[in-house]
Amino acid sequence: MARVNTNDLVAFLSVARERSFTRAAAKLGVSPSALSHTMRGLEERLGIRLLTRTTRSVTPTEAGERLLRSVGPRLDEIEAELDALGDLRDKPAGTIRINADENALTSVLWPALRRFLPDYPDIKVEVVTDYGLTDIAAEGFDAGVRLGGMVAKDMIAVPIGPAMRMLVVAAPAYLKGRAKLKTPQDLTRHSCINLRLPTYGGLYAWEFEKNGKELRVRVEGQLIFNSILPMLEAVLDGFGIAYLSQTQVQSHLDSGALVQLLTDWTPPFTGYHLYYPNRRQPTQAFTVLLNALRCCGAA
Repeated sequence: MARVNTNDLVAFLSVARERSFTRAAAKLGVSPSALSHTMRGLEERLGIRLLTRTTRSVTPTEAGERLLRSVGPRLDEIEAELDALGDLRDKPAGTIRINADENALTSVLWPALRRFLPDYPDIKVEVVTDYGLTDIAAEGFDAGVRLGGMVAKDMIAVPIGPAMRMLVVAAPAYLKGRAKLKTPQDLTRHSCINLRLPTYGGLYAWEFEKNGKELRVRVEGQLIFNSILPMLEAVLDGFGIAYLSQTQVQSHLDSGALVQLLTDWTPPFTGYHLYYPNRRQPTQAFTVLLNALRCCGAA
């Protein structure tokens, strides 16, 4: 078998992870046509198809998935070790890739980065936002940010934010003339703004607790979103009741634009954690960022 160029494997991993020649090419700094040519050459040398191409998508074949699972983590480790050579420099340097949801980015991660980055000009941080439970090791991320209860057991998890609280809120205009909420079950008689979770494809069930009693209520309404920001806009415009974090709605509660409902059914819970694989040796750049985030979480 002909010897495979490591760069070709890096290119394959990018296409397989991005599921797109266009996005992978932009990430690698090459043209989509050149990247496609590289992939055809790799498949010819290996004698097996790695990618299934259609007009709308690119997906790994069974052989491609196997290569992604086996070679991907190894190349990520090599890249991490090469980045670790930056520890020998006077200043920490390198790129740190983090996966986080939108609320984690705006409420915890960005406030810390805003203070951290000016002191470390040689460190680059790439943040990818989504609500899925991404396999950070397989997707080439250095770390992820999620709520403490959502972190996999085989990860090192560090608290980086205070306890959180989800709130049921609505605009006064929506509530005018409508029945008051006394229990979470009353939500089923109202128009609620739903969130679709990408990990499972289903709608998020609103979670409540009071005096040790836990409830999960599946609500209905005209609107379904897959991210938080449009939910906030919709509830402010009076299109229904929403279930959002306190950090997202507190300023609107203070101004009177929103009203909190079911106040005694939403106790605080564990806040955001930065998590990363326990088998990977952190680079100096990652360590200084971790320390900065840890200090923010303890504050």
